[in-house]
This record gives sequence, structure tokens and C-alpha cells, in this order.
Amino acid sequence: MKKFEPSFESLRQYSAPEWFRDAKFGIWSHWGPQSVPMFGDWYARNMYIEGTQQYEYHVRHYGHPSKFGYKDICALWKAEKFDPEGLMEKYYNAGARYFMSQGTHHDHFFNYNSKLNRMNSQNVGPKKDILALWKAAADKFGMPFGISEHLGASFSWWRVNKGCDKHGPYAGVPYDGNDPQYRDFYHANEEHGTQKPEEIFPWYTTNKTFKDYWLRCVEEMIDTFQPDLLYTDGSLPFGEHWMGAKGKPQLDEETYIWGLKAVSHLYNTSIDKHGENKAVYLQKDRLPDIYNVGVLDIEKSQLPGIMPAPWHTDTCIGNWFYDVHHPYKQPEQIIEMLVDIISKNGVMLLNILQRPDGTIDDDAEFILQKIGEWFKVCSEAVYGTRPWKVFGEGDTFVKIEGFTENKTDWNRNDFRFVQKDGAVYAFMMGAKAGETVVLRSFSDTEVKSVELLGHGPVPFKQEWGLVIVSLPEALPAICANALKII
Repeated sequence: MKKFEPSFESLRQYSAPEWFRDAKFGIWSHWGPQSVPMFGDWYARNMYIEGTQQYEYHVRHYGHPSKFGYKDICALWKAEKFDPEGLMEKYYNAGARYFMSQGTHHDHFFNYNSKLNRMNSQNVGPKKDILALWKAAADKFGMPFGISEHLGASFSWWRVNKGCDKHGPYAGVPYDGNDPQYRDFYHANEEHGTQKPEEIFPWYTTNKTFKDYWLRCVEEMIDTFQPDLLYTDGSLPFGEHWMGAKGKPQLDEETYIWGLKAVSHLYNTSIDKHGENKAVYLQKDRLPDIYNVGVLDIEKSQLPGIMPAPWHTDTCIGNWFYDVHHPYKQPEQIIEMLVDIISKNGVMLLNILQRPDGTIDDDAEFILQKIGEWFKVCSEAVYGTRPWKVFGEGDTFVKIEGFTENKTDWNRNDFRFVQKDGAVYAFMMGAKAGETVVLRSFSDTEVKSVELLGHGPVPFKQEWGLVIVSLPEALPAICANALKII
């Protein structure tokens, strides 16, 4: 197979592999030292911003960040009860068919034995190669293995560690990000340190030295683990439009060359391994197709209709990192989200939160159990399916607004459709046991049989362009029961 070049012209020839289109549902371990305080996402940044809740917690629980900084949080992360095989078995039984592990977050701590960054999980904290352990577990269960990298944002995102308090007993005392012994970890990012945290979106940098470092690190992850998926938390680095840059995007390959080299290396590594490209690059670009070199990823949201190419969404049961203050989604909502997404040619990745010791809590166990029970009934209508002529019918739609994930109030007229092997599967989003449901999308199709998955054939009639189905007094799945229509 012809290798990819680090150019838009070459990489635009990419198409997603069939395994990805078939898998539909994956689980993510968005886990690292920021789980230690059990206070949610962006702790490594907000602990250096005076007045935030995480700053206040840090000062009162650990001490002032001039004395006890993020490097010290990293040392507290032990992962002492981490059981990757046990967790992978739970994830597989819950229906997941691919797995992603966090390689590094914006905190610049690497979850593997890196030769480029001494602040990694083999040297500090757990003293374990987290990615290697996850990959071995994923391989055991035949799960494609992915890595998420959030490093591109790190250089500017973490400029706050060079600051100091403006008020109180530590006013003017520099935070430990100024410690020259840890300059390699906290970044030589003083160029971003004069701005207030709220003045610019904390993602963009023009620093070439850092961009070169980013590329070396991403290539190290690819070479070490040969991942089936690589997730960048942002658009393709580091072009004009990249996450916070001002002005209209310009198709200047010189500014994107770091990202283009990383993606081509991912694909070519897969070609060397398999004889064809089976890798997936996930990018958060919603710009014209000329920028697309992988699969569109949408964080905590989705699309209003069927997209011709497969796309991806990532979400979580609660906060991104373990957070004792944040409620979890109920299993029914997660399942309904998955169904709506796959009806539109999407694939869903779900973050299952881990405590700092590596375990998951009882609520997460319950969510996995219930999703797994649903898959035992409805998996035939999920794996290997493709969109039908319409994604659904009914008057109820998921609210699409960035980072908004409210539970949708479905009714018995709401359906979502997929197809496979000559059958159409109609997920009933709001129907209840004993009701009669009416489908309006089969007016041009002769229906020969209707089966309720997990139950068997159900009475139906087709007249005046409608398919009218009588449901039994008990439904087999907790929600989104599926009719198999032939």
C-alpha cells in the first residue's frame, strides 16, 4: 500500500477502517495524577489560579503552591490497586469494542516510560508503565488500543504556574513553576506568563521549540505502542486556526507541518504493521473538508443528522477526572446517547472514572453492569450496523449545544434507525410495555416480519403507509428496545 506523505493532499485520501465503523462503542481511561485530589478536571492549572475552588482546596489541603506544587501531587499518585485486566474484562462485558488510555494530559505528565520526559509514571508516582499495562490488557480481549494526547495545549495552558498570589500571606511569593530544577516539566513558557488566565483561550502557542518537542513525544508514543487510534485534544496542530488562534484559517502547510508529520507517521506505522492502514486519527476540526486528515471528534456533543463519513464523540459518566462533587449520568441516558449517535453514523467513547488508586466506584460498576445487560439484548442492532435512509422519526431531538448533555425526554413516537444484512433496526426511544407504536418511515417498503430483540416476533400490520406494532406487557431491555424489521 502506498505510504502517506505529511501533506493535506495525501492525508485527505484517508478513510476510516471497517473495524472502527463496526465497533460503535469504546471506553476511555482519562486518568492520571490529576485524579489524586479527586476534584475534577484541569486541577493542574486551576491550583495555580488564586481564588478558584481548586486553588482554595489545594492551599487548605496540601499547602500553598509555592511549597507544594503539582510535581508533589504527581508523587502522591500510586495507582496501588490498578488491575488493568480486571477492568478490561468489565469494559468488554459492558459492550465496549475498543479502548483508549490517556498518554498525557495538559499537565505534561506521561503515563508511560518515556525517554523524552522524566516526569512519567515509570519514574514518579505509580512506578508503572500505565500504557503498557493497558495495552497488554486490551490485546488480551482483542480490543483495538488507542492513546489520547493532550500535550499540544500544555505549553500555554500551564503558563499560570509561573505566577504568584496577589493577596494574602503569600502575595508575591512565586509558585513552584518557577523552580529551575523543574523547568523541563513546568515548561519554559514565560512568554505566556504576562497574560491573565482569562485573557486568552489557554491553548495556542507559536513556540517552535515546544512544537518540535510535541512531535518527538507523539512519535515516541506511536513507535512504542503502535496504537490503533490516536486522539488529539484539539484541531490538527499547530495551524492558524488551532484552538484559540485569531483570524481566519489559512491552508498553510508550514504551520500545520507538525500535525501532518504526526498523522502520516501514525498511518504509515499501521501500514508497516498490517499491510494496510487500520489506524484512526481523531481530530476536533469542524472546518471545511480540506483540513480533515482523520475522523471528526466532537467532545460532549454530536451532530444533528447523518454524516457521510463516520465520526466520533467522546463523553464521560461525570467529570473528566475523578470528582467527588460531580453527579454521574444514569445508564439509560448513556444508552440513549449511544443509539442516537450510531443512527447518524457516529461512534461513542465513554470515560469511566478511576480513583487515584486505580479502582472504579460502585456507581461506575452499576453503570457498566446496566449497559452490559442492555448490550446482551440489543447488540445485534449495534455492532456492524450502518445508517439507514433516515436516522430516525418523531418530534424529539437531542439538544446540540457545545458541552450540553441533558437527558432527552423521548416519547413513544420517537425512533432511531440503523441497518445490517437486509434488516432495519428501529430503536424505540420512549415506548413503554403494552403500548402500540406506529412507524411512518416504511411507506415504500413491504414489511414481512417484526421481531422485538430479546423477546421474539411481535404482532404487526402494515396499512396506509404505516407499520403498527403491538408491544408485549414486558420489555426485555431497560430502555431503547429494538425492533428488527425485515
